[in-house]
Amino acid sequence: MDISKLQQNLKIKIEDMELFKTALTHRSYLNENSGYKNPSNERLEFLGDAVLQFLSSDFLYKKYPGNPEGDLTAYRASMVNTDSLAEESKRLAYGKHLLLSKGEEQTGGRERPYILANTFEAILGAIYLDEGIDTCRTFLEKNLFYKIDRIVATGDYKDKKSLFQEIAQEKFGITPTYEILQEWGPDHNKEFEVGVFLEKKIIAKGRGASKQKAESAAAEKALKNISK
Repeated sequence: MDISKLQQNLKIKIEDMELFKTALTHRSYLNENSGYKNPSNERLEFLGDAVLQFLSSDFLYKKYPGNPEGDLTAYRASMVNTDSLAEESKRLAYGKHLLLSKGEEQTGGRERPYILANTFEAILGAIYLDEGIDTCRTFLEKNLFYKIDRIVATGDYKDKKSLFQEIAQEKFGITPTYEILQEWGPDHNKEFEVGVFLEKKIIAKGRGASKQKAESAAAEKALKNISK
């Protein structure tokens, strides 16, 4: 793994190279490489999630001084959701640097949204330990917070399930229903595919690391489908 290339993408000076190597180590890699000395990135992901929640909340609190708590919560949820973080991970080429098992690699792990989103948080945790909170804030302003103006302007922060239900009831007089089509993976790391239906007709499918996330993804695709 060449951390210097990651350093160029991040545009920061990395002091602890091993820390960032850990941030890019998926737990599946450890199963096939018993001699590998670094742990997986799960602890850094835990830390990075906390840093992300704090800094995004601080950013939104200051940017929208007159907005109620409910709006700020919705803005934050849209800005830091799995798809949003995965999008930034792809732009920063995190997937190219990940250490994965052969099986995870062969099944598209480098492009899998929840792995990329988790990696985004793990890298943020590493930046916090290596560089401090101010560098994390600057990094997020460049690589995530810039999205908020578009999110608010387009209404992307609105709950997709509620929005699709409103439109479906208005246009067709039908309340959407959701059904799990398939699920796979171990209990601690499951992924779901959910279909959204209008009566017996399937409108869209969505995937996610939880039933709720898969339903939201299905609703978002359904909104695009009916708009066409």
